[in-house]
Amino acid sequence: MVALANNVVVHLARHKVSTAAALVVLAMIVAAVFAPWLAPHGPNIQFDNGLTNSGLPVPPGRVFPLGTDLMGRDLLSRMLYGARTSLVVGLAANAVAVFIGTVLGVVAGFVRGIMGAAIMRFTDLMLAFPALILAIALAAILHPTLWIVIAVIALVNWTWVCRVVYTQTIAISEREYIEAVRSLGASPLRVVLRHLLPHLVPTVIVWGTLGIATAVQLEATLSFLGVGVQPPTPSWGNIIFENQAYFSTAPWLVLLPGIAIVVVALAFNLLGDALRDVFDPTSRSRS
Repeated sequence: MVALANNVVVHLARHKVSTAAALVVLAMIVAAVFAPWLAPHGPNIQFDNGLTNSGLPVPPGRVFPLGTDLMGRDLLSRMLYGARTSLVVGLAANAVAVFIGTVLGVVAGFVRGIMGAAIMRFTDLMLAFPALILAIALAAILHPTLWIVIAVIALVNWTWVCRVVYTQTIAISEREYIEAVRSLGASPLRVVLRHLLPHLVPTVIVWGTLGIATAVQLEATLSFLGVGVQPPTPSWGNIIFENQAYFSTAPWLVLLPGIAIVVVALAFNLLGDALRDVFDPTSRSRS
């Protein structure tokens, strides 16, 4: 593990884009964890001087670095707390999705037979549904809360992990050392835990990192459509929704959270690509 961590650090240090992506991810984590201390104000405090005399949001300035929203709340504070929402949803939903996809992929690829075929046909059926439409439908039916949003995103995101883990499991289980362990009488559970899963860890890490970007985007989309994180809990998606009517007069209210979503999603995707190159150096020559 120490050698693997050193390889990751060395790779990031050699590639400026990967380093920038890692720094953005680190900045998001810091902003989310320390939001109560970094935010100038509470996310839902309405200030008397938060609106102009004509009732419009205050533009960025000394008192409010990123300006205010339509209710006179500090936008910087809401975006910092929104980063916390995105991190909680992204990490939690992706952890659940990766766990489900890994377990089902390993079972289908190792056991095979009727059970394996049934799992993969169900996976194919789930993949046939557009993920966004399925997530919107589930969230609307289940009356969204933060944890419902996490569960919905996990339920539509596990399929790709399952498909990749299934393919890797078949490839690894056919290697000679796995056959040798089986011939020595090792139980299937021991083969999976001691000899199969360690080889799947790199794949799971890479797809888990890439999946966070998808989870952040899905959460923002659901919140924008009103079936995600509900106000007054700040989310980058519902910040855009609440202030979309002011795009022509106060464009920063929409552009800043939109840019944050794009930058964070891009950073996680680039970090996932960097980890792929570390775990599978031959992928660089293929790409």
